[in-house]
Amino acid sequence: MLSSQKLVAFALPVGLTVLKLVPSVGSSQERRTMESVVQSSNKYKITPQLLFEIKLHGFLLWAAVGFLMPVAILIKRMSIREVSGTRLRIIFYIHAITQVLAVLLATAGAVMSIKYFDNSFSNDHQRIGLAFYIVMWLQALTGILRPHRGSKGRTIWFVFHWLVGISVCLLGVINIYTGLQAYHERTSKNVRVWTIIFTLQISLILLFYILQEKWNYIQKQGAVLGNKPVQPTDQEMSPRCPEKAAASEPC
Repeated sequence: MLSSQKLVAFALPVGLTVLKLVPSVGSSQERRTMESVVQSSNKYKITPQLLFEIKLHGFLLWAAVGFLMPVAILIKRMSIREVSGTRLRIIFYIHAITQVLAVLLATAGAVMSIKYFDNSFSNDHQRIGLAFYIVMWLQALTGILRPHRGSKGRTIWFVFHWLVGISVCLLGVINIYTGLQAYHERTSKNVRVWTIIFTLQISLILLFYILQEKWNYIQKQGAVLGNKPVQPTDQEMSPRCPEKAAASEPC
């Protein structure tokens, strides 16, 4: 009996102490959870500096993919029917310089993304962007390692260079659209106007690309129509009045 009383006397204070500690443990866990949430929210909080870096990143990618690369392609297509060696060299150097500037600007945008932004690759913009940078540098290396015109592997190189170039353009344009969407989700700002403007720009570039393809054909059509002699129609060759034709015949 005495031992049971001692056991109760010992267990009662211990139980009360445990009951006091349980809320404190729970509250400490809640505090740690709240602190982690606050730290996470602060990590992705849009500050004026971060907003400027996002806009600069977008501008660099637009200047590279949305402007310089299409211009370089259109310039290079001017050499298709060019016969002058001097003009061909000038067109080639302008094309190469424009492409180098585009690659440098896009690389600067990639460096900004690595340095300032979250790179968890949890959205389409980041994943497509990674693929774009890889293909872009592959295209740049392909251009540097091009074989001389008329050599054995020139045809294979040309087809590969052309296909990779198309991939770069498609990935770049798609990534600009996904970047605008990511900017909207991150800042809750409306990007409809910028999306429409970029769509109009791409449409004009495609229209110019098609006109450039068919321009000589259009000019030839105009030249043929302008120099073609006018043939009289059947109606003009037939007599206007059968009676007059009959009257003119001798009796």
